[in-house]
Amino acid sequence: MPEVLSIVMPAFNEAKTITLILDKIREVQLPGDMGKELLIVNDCSTDLTEEIVLDYQKRHPELSIRYLKNDRNRGKGYSLRKGIQAASGAYTIIQDADLEYDPRDYGKLLQPILEGYADVVYGSRLHSSAPHRILFFWHSIGNHFLTFLSNVATNLNLTDMETCYKLFRTPILQSLQLRENRFGFEPEVTARMARIPKVRIYEVGISYYGRTYAEGKKINWKDGIRAIYCIVKYNFFSR
Repeated sequence: MPEVLSIVMPAFNEAKTITLILDKIREVQLPGDMGKELLIVNDCSTDLTEEIVLDYQKRHPELSIRYLKNDRNRGKGYSLRKGIQAASGAYTIIQDADLEYDPRDYGKLLQPILEGYADVVYGSRLHSSAPHRILFFWHSIGNHFLTFLSNVATNLNLTDMETCYKLFRTPILQSLQLRENRFGFEPEVTARMARIPKVRIYEVGISYYGRTYAEGKKINWKDGIRAIYCIVKYNFFSR
């Protein structure tokens, strides 16, 4: 029986883009006829996200969609933790509900794991010849800085710790005792994963179609401060 990739997608007020990303996920072909399990976690959206997802689920039964909903707005990290624990596939990847990341890169991320030499694969937006939208100089400086701090603390040499595209063998991801509710998920999961004995971490280049704040980008400078706090906390004080 073919293995399954669990795709965990938190969603908060993504009515404008979620149909487009669902189409991309449905259309992508995975290596070896691997199946797809999509777990959408609605973080109490106030727009039509729920109605759109439920309608899509009815119209496309060929795509296995599991719809989960938070009782109130709890944050991206909480939604990810909820989806991760519900995942049943052999592998799990994180997917945003916007159009910044391209599901056609799933094959690149899966390759090191399927070939037997990786347990975790990060998709780097910064170490790639694939298309990248040019935006926000200070945002890129902040990302480099956070990745550098994380690498100092974990002794890894990642180029893009803050990337959304992280793919794990599911038992490894589900074994982590994650706590962050917002965008602190990225440094926390990196810190906890880096301490797993003999874990094999790889990185591959991916494309990136960044969006502006006017187009719905949600992360801001306060989340950068929280990321610094999480790097310190989860590498040195909370194990």
